[in-house]
Amino acid sequence: MEKQPLPTDDEKTDAGESEVNGYAGEESQQGSSSTRAGWNSKIEYFLAQVGFSVGLGNVWRFPYLCHQNGGGAFLLLYVLLMLLVGIPLFFLELAAGQAIRQGSIGVWKYISPRLAGIGYSSCVVCFFVALYYNVILAWSLFYLGNSFQHPLPWEQCPKHGNVTVKECEKSSPTSYFWYRKALDITDSIDETGSFNTYIVCCLLAAWTVVCLGMFKGIKSSVKVMYFSSIFPYVVLFCFLVRGLMLDGALEGISHMFYPKLEIWADVQVWRQAATQVFFALGLGFGSIIAYSSYNPKNNNCHRDAFTVSFINFLTSVLATLVVFAVLGFRAKNKVIKCVVGNLKELSEQFHSGYVDQGLMPVFNYSDPKSVALGEYRSWFKQYGSNVTGNLTDCDLEKEMQKGVEGTGLAFIAFTEAMSLLPGSPFWSALFFLMLLNLGLSTMFGTMEGILAPLSDRFKTLANNKIKLTVFSCIVGFVIGLLFTQRCGNYFVTMFDDYSATLPLIIVVVFETFSVSWLYGADRFLDDIEAMLGWRPSVVYKYLWKYICLLAMLGLLLATTIRMFIARPTYMAWNQEKASEEYLEYPGWALAVLASLIIFAMMPVPVALIHALLQDRRKPRSRDTEIGQYSIVSTVDTPMTDMSELDHRNGVATSVS
Repeated sequence: MEKQPLPTDDEKTDAGESEVNGYAGEESQQGSSSTRAGWNSKIEYFLAQVGFSVGLGNVWRFPYLCHQNGGGAFLLLYVLLMLLVGIPLFFLELAAGQAIRQGSIGVWKYISPRLAGIGYSSCVVCFFVALYYNVILAWSLFYLGNSFQHPLPWEQCPKHGNVTVKECEKSSPTSYFWYRKALDITDSIDETGSFNTYIVCCLLAAWTVVCLGMFKGIKSSVKVMYFSSIFPYVVLFCFLVRGLMLDGALEGISHMFYPKLEIWADVQVWRQAATQVFFALGLGFGSIIAYSSYNPKNNNCHRDAFTVSFINFLTSVLATLVVFAVLGFRAKNKVIKCVVGNLKELSEQFHSGYVDQGLMPVFNYSDPKSVALGEYRSWFKQYGSNVTGNLTDCDLEKEMQKGVEGTGLAFIAFTEAMSLLPGSPFWSALFFLMLLNLGLSTMFGTMEGILAPLSDRFKTLANNKIKLTVFSCIVGFVIGLLFTQRCGNYFVTMFDDYSATLPLIIVVVFETFSVSWLYGADRFLDDIEAMLGWRPSVVYKYLWKYICLLAMLGLLLATTIRMFIARPTYMAWNQEKASEEYLEYPGWALAVLASLIIFAMMPVPVALIHALLQDRRKPRSRDTEIGQYSIVSTVDTPMTDMSELDHRNGVATSVS
């Protein structure tokens, strides 16, 4: 039997025409309890989507990947994957949310009850991410509070009497402050330790801010986003201008963007680029669907997909320029100190008779800072091996590779660079306030990915959304106390590396398959045409059915193989050595890690089995079964409560 056609234009009604053709006004949002909230303007929607997709990863993950994987060549690879995979999947989620006007649970249940588990899995992953993401906000709050003093507490090593603390002396003031003062970290994940009182208080403050921001849903969170989504760009431009004026900035940027095209032959580079595209856009979380569900039906979500994606990419490039301009300055300072120290030692050895006159370079020993780095390194490569002592190469590239990813970048490398700037407390406060705002806008989107689907699915929760918000934040804080122990940073690493990556990839694989094959890419394009008034290119059909699906399956396979090839490890801090080292996760930690992945994916098979059992108990005609896959009604109705939509869809199904 042929699939049911969608209603024609003649069958449309004029109900809610004012809201469909524009964004919901304040009065229409508050007028009735059955009215679904809507954005007051396109600007609000853009701030929300950009704020969610542009997060901490743009500042401390993308620059590291770009530097480690070929610089300019990685940028080209990233753009290619963004165009072929990222934007089409982003468009798919935007269109699905805007068409059905429900959260992730409702969207996939609407397509088929057997797919409802996809939405529940998205909610679980969002909850996992929210747990550890807010801990990073707590760390930012702690550093922000410590920035209002001069000198900064991480500028110099503390002393006990007249003796410098050995742990700090062996490492650096910034490393010591991060690992010992902020985290008071244990040597391994096996050693739990007590709760860190300061971080507990900061975590409570972070969850309080999130709760207040989400108190009235998007109507309250978007007011915060006017600041939290725009302020980071102001800070990044300030840092860019200041960074370009620093000695070593150009060296840092040139190291950053120097293209190494040979990396395109490395499968791991493709995997890292695809993963970064995937997480940078926030695919699979359900937050994109939730935010899009508050749009009017004729909103141009196709243009939105390109705009938000390229804003995200340009933000990553801007952050990369800032990071490596500042890190270039930091590295230049370190290698100059290295050269000065080596020339001092070389001079002492010469006067002691340990170095021949013929090996001595012709440098100005009275002013070693004036010696060019290139000249010193040329001499060292030629004669360094013939000189006794501990002379080193003073390699700028190696210095730039130290601590440039994740928390190592934000709380060690960048803080050290800022401590060298005049007015360091000002720049430090500005930087951590930027991190706080980047994290907040992402947290709002993550929480919306939890609250919106649950409210749409369960009417009781929809009627008590404020209580649901407060309860979710309280539960998040209580469970988040796990991360405030002395070993908490190791659990943050575990959650960051494993609780979201594999489950989200599987979620997006199911999303892509269900739309392009189960529902049908042609039908989905038909629905988008009915919604927007024009038909997107047929290229999307082939991208969704083949390119995107195969790319996600390849990413899933590569990620899984990587997990099983080598035992998972984490970066630990050895107090005695005062250095970082990689340790393997113990058996119980691997069990926790596996449980996180299994728990996140469990809703998918459970929902499928539940739907199959329901089908067996209530046999249906084939006409009715086909009817349940109808995704978009072309009737121009206002944004209504989902219970009314369900009732209306039920009537339509019975009539068919």
